This record gives sequence, C-alpha cells and structure tokens, in this order.
Amino acid sequence: MSTAEYAVGTVTACAFAAVLFAVLNSAEVRDTLLGIVTDALRSGG
Repeated sequence: MSTAEYAVGTVTACAFAAVLFAVLNSAEVRDTLLGIVTDALRSGG
C-alpha cells in the first residue's frame, strides 16, 4: 500500500472509533449493556 492509502485507512479507522465511542457512551446503550452484564452475573452461580 502507498502512503496515501495508509492515510485514508487511518482516517477511516479514527472516524469509526469516534462513532463507536459516541454510541457506547450514550445512556441508552450503557444501560442496556449494564443490564446484560448484571443479568449474566446474577444467573451464573
């Protein structure tokens, strides 16, 4: 790959990480994930 392709890939990866970070920090997603983990810990043992 050329340097330009690496740059485009890096920018794309950073943009994807920013979107993922925003989604995972939303209250709805956080509450859902917390509920899943809490239920799994209660049922496992």
